[in-house]
Amino acid sequence: MAQAVRFYETGGPEVLRWEEVEVGEPGPGEVRIRHEAVGLNFADTYFRSGLYPAALPAGMGVEAAGVIVAVGPGVDGFQPGDRVTYTGSPLGAYSTERVMPAEHLIGLPDEIGFDTAAAMTMRGLTTAYLLRRIHPLRAGDTVLLHAAAGGVGLIFLQWAKLLGLTVIGTVSSEEKAEIARAHGCDHVVIYTREDVAARVRELTDGAGVPVVYDSIGKTTFETSLDALSRRGLLVCFGTASGPTPPINAMQLAVKGSLFVTRPALADYIADPAERAELAGELFAHVAAGRIRIEINQRYKLSDAVRAHRDLESGRSIGSSVFTL
Repeated sequence: MAQAVRFYETGGPEVLRWEEVEVGEPGPGEVRIRHEAVGLNFADTYFRSGLYPAALPAGMGVEAAGVIVAVGPGVDGFQPGDRVTYTGSPLGAYSTERVMPAEHLIGLPDEIGFDTAAAMTMRGLTTAYLLRRIHPLRAGDTVLLHAAAGGVGLIFLQWAKLLGLTVIGTVSSEEKAEIARAHGCDHVVIYTREDVAARVRELTDGAGVPVVYDSIGKTTFETSLDALSRRGLLVCFGTASGPTPPINAMQLAVKGSLFVTRPALADYIADPAERAELAGELFAHVAAGRIRIEINQRYKLSDAVRAHRDLESGRSIGSSVFTL
C-alpha cells in the first residue's frame, strides 16, 4: 500500500486527508512512479477550495519528481529506473507512489536533484512561457512583476537578468524586499505602504511598463492596468487574492489601448516538442547555476493541512516542497 492525500469535499485545508491507497499496476500508456519529492503550489489550493473543479473524491497536487518503477504496454521513451519530473498531470501528486500517463513525464537530468525538480518544474516552466512565449521582450525593457519574492518570482527575477530586463517587483514586507533584491530585482515596491502604479510611473519617467505579470488577481487588477504604458499587456497568470474582475473593454481603450491575457501553463506545454524546448532551457540554466532554486519550506506529506495553511497565510517565501 502507498500513502496519499485525498479530499472528499471542497473547503479549507482541514478537508485534506492522509490515507493508505492501492496503487495497482500501470495500464497501456501508463507508468508507476515512486515519488522522491512533491511540489506545493498555490494552484493546489484552488482545487481544494473548489475554485478549480474536480470530480470528488480526488487526490491532490499536480507536480512531483521521482523514479519509474514499472512501465505499461505501449510506453515509448521511458523505462524502469528513469528519473523523471512532471507538472499538470491529473490530480494525485501528493502521494508516495502513483500510476499516471507517461505522456506527462519529463526526463530529469542527473545534475538536478529530486527536491529541486519538485520545487521548480511548475514554477520554472511557468516562468519559461511568461518570458519566452507571451511577449517579444527585448534587452533593456522594464516590466512589473507582482509577488516578486514568491516561487515563480524568484525564478523570474534571475531569468529576467539573463535576458537583460529591468524588473520592478512588488512585495508585502521589507523581509521579502531584501530577498527580491538578492535575486536581481532592480526596483522593489512594498505594496502595503506604497502606491504601486504611481511608483512605476515615477521609475519609468511617466511612461509605464510594456508588460505587467500579475499572479495576484482580484486586488491588483486595477493597479496593474494603471501601471501599463500605451498599448501595454497585462498578463494575468494567477488569482492568489481571488478571480480577476470582469474586463471592461472600454476601460482598456481609455487607459491606452491595453491588452489583457489570462494564460494557463497547460496550453504552453501541451505540445511535447514545445514542452521539451522550454524544459531544456530551464534545466540548462539550473544545471549551470545561472538560476538558483531555493527551497525555503519543507514538509512531510502527512503535514499537508499545515502546508496549505502556511501557503494561504502568505508566510511562505520562495518554493516549498514535500519530502519523502
